[in-house]
Amino acid sequence: MKQEDTGAPPASHTWGKVARSPEEGYFLSGPQHRGSEFRRLLRIMAGFIRGFRALHFVGPCVTVFGSARFKEDHRYYQLTREVGGELARRGFAVMSGGGPGVMEAANRGAKEAGGLSIGCNIELPHEQEPNPYLDHWVDFRYFFVRKVMLTKYSTGFVLMPGGFGTLDEIFETATLIQCGKIDDFPLVLMGTDYWRGMIDFMNQTMVPEGTISPADPERFLLTDSPAEAADHVLKVAQERFGMEWRRSRRASRMLGETAPKRRA
Repeated sequence: MKQEDTGAPPASHTWGKVARSPEEGYFLSGPQHRGSEFRRLLRIMAGFIRGFRALHFVGPCVTVFGSARFKEDHRYYQLTREVGGELARRGFAVMSGGGPGVMEAANRGAKEAGGLSIGCNIELPHEQEPNPYLDHWVDFRYFFVRKVMLTKYSTGFVLMPGGFGTLDEIFETATLIQCGKIDDFPLVLMGTDYWRGMIDFMNQTMVPEGTISPADPERFLLTDSPAEAADHVLKVAQERFGMEWRRSRRASRMLGETAPKRRA
């Protein structure tokens, strides 16, 4: 027998830590009562509005995807930290999931270089502490709302080594580009030894079988150089999309808007 979906908020709420709620199961368990479905729709809409208002003023932005599991002494943490710094020095805000590992490293590198550091967090039943290098962050209950925000406000994507979540983010972004749903933004794979096998699989299996076109693997720049990655993103943004630096939009007090600012 299913329990009623009350729509009540989690009992506790710190960064990325919530009491496990039946909400996740209800959402994907088929038709529910009309009232509970309508309340869920309102919560989803509220998540979108909160994200739109929080991220509207970030300016030119690059999203960095990757694993939360790498510690500070790991080579991929250090590589991501360098990437964040190189992007910030070229004028980009750096956005991540806002948690530990690669996310922390990207935000840390951006902040150390004087750039704007942004986090989009997903509420999870296990603990995920906020990394201390964020200038601005926003929480999301639903993965798909968060993924829209990480895509909507970015002019490029840097893909660090990671697991299932990272692969999901990589291929969803590539699919949106392939299908023309978003522009042909730059996709950078950092870590040649980690991603080479995936590119080989595309070229040696998927292309011959006709499941992707020969041009699809070429959408990715595979490199170990943070400077090359940042230069590529900047070049595409300027040459393909005509990006230029100008004064940021002004926030409206009437709408309760605030522009993200760098924190000391």
